[in-house]
Amino acid sequence: MSKNQPAAVALVPARSGSKRIRRKNVRLLAGHPLIAYTIAAARDSGIFDAVVVSTDSEDIAAIARHYGAETPFLRPEAMAGDHSPDIEWISHALGELEGAGRTFGCFAILRPTSPFRLPSTIGRAWDRFLAEPGADSLRAVERCSQHPGKMWVIRGRRLLPLLPFGPPGQPWHSTPTQALPEVWVQNASLEIAWTRVVTQGHTIAGETIVPFETEGLEGFDLNQPEDWELAGIHLARGDAVLPRVDREAPRELIDRMEIQ
Repeated sequence: MSKNQPAAVALVPARSGSKRIRRKNVRLLAGHPLIAYTIAAARDSGIFDAVVVSTDSEDIAAIARHYGAETPFLRPEAMAGDHSPDIEWISHALGELEGAGRTFGCFAILRPTSPFRLPSTIGRAWDRFLAEPGADSLRAVERCSQHPGKMWVIRGRRLLPLLPFGPPGQPWHSTPTQALPEVWVQNASLEIAWTRVVTQGHTIAGETIVPFETEGLEGFDLNQPEDWELAGIHLARGDAVLPRVDREAPRELIDRMEIQ
């Protein structure tokens, strides 16, 4: 990393309590635990002074260390529940690092469930972030596959448009999709922010957010069981590429955790 750039840490969240896919963060994909690809992408991007995994599991921490990440602390169980907000574990991670004398101007959130995020993806996002003076953070987005202008909510026995503020005389739900305003949805592949948004504002994004438009399958997210099968199809077809992993899989750990 250039000496003129701020010190940055990659924070990789990997709690153990996944419900929809058991131990998804370390489930095998193309021969390696899922988290290996995010660690490899972060390390090979050349951007980060440290790649730190926040987990409540010593087994996951051991796998993370095998692939070159740091695990200087375990996340408290109270911050690893299904409804635990990101601000809790991020504040905890930055606080633990600062307590050890390690401070960073920026942090990135790189979730293991986006295995097709490459080092070059992170590099493009980093360049975009630094090029935007006054920005608090950057967030990955992609075009909506289903436009919210065509979505509804049910109230009692009535159907009401989710977005009621369309043009007079022709509501969005009755407008051809091609004529609707372009709408973007966030994906889980990456976020970058100045650490001050956490330490001063107690938020992970701040108020001024830069969009980062992911390309192709960079924002593909593995959260449902069928996503795993689809990821394999994309890899077999050559539609997607995984980051290069520079070491063998830890067979003893994999066997012990029964994550075949």
